[in-house]
Amino acid sequence: MAKKNTLKLTYAAVCLALAMVLPFLTGQIPQIGQALSPMHIPVFLCGFLCGWPWGLVIGFISPLMRSVLFGMPPLFPGAAAMSLELATYGFLSGLLYKLLPKKNGYVYVTLLIAMVGGRIVWGIARLIFAGLQGSEFTFAAFIAGAVTNAIPGIILHIALVPLIVIALKRAKLTLNE
Repeated sequence: MAKKNTLKLTYAAVCLALAMVLPFLTGQIPQIGQALSPMHIPVFLCGFLCGWPWGLVIGFISPLMRSVLFGMPPLFPGAAAMSLELATYGFLSGLLYKLLPKKNGYVYVTLLIAMVGGRIVWGIARLIFAGLQGSEFTFAAFIAGAVTNAIPGIILHIALVPLIVIALKRAKLTLNE
């Protein structure tokens, strides 16, 4: 049990490090970075590999830590809303992967449910934060931020995350069984 916990801590640390570093690949062009959402990938992987508690924590702290260390995303409302979104991704991907059958198709089902859940939480957070700031967050702004502008990232996540999870599962490297 201690060895498994040490491995989960190590995997989670690697995922946190990736969440800090991957946005630098697209950082020169912020529009591409926002569209591809590279920070989301390690959070999904953390949930799948380590389970929902680790996915939730890594998802929550990644945007906040990156905001404090590197100034991007801006702390409020960007990183604050994103931390709730990514926490939801990590939580749902870890929980559903553990609960659903271990067939490869369910990796996609889990990912899609986590993606929808996280985007809904992001929209609710942005609505609340807009209210606190005395500004407006419309349904059109939600659709633009959660769907329209995110299509490249959605495609990338659906193409990449399940392939990595399935490969790690075949190599018997997942700890969330």
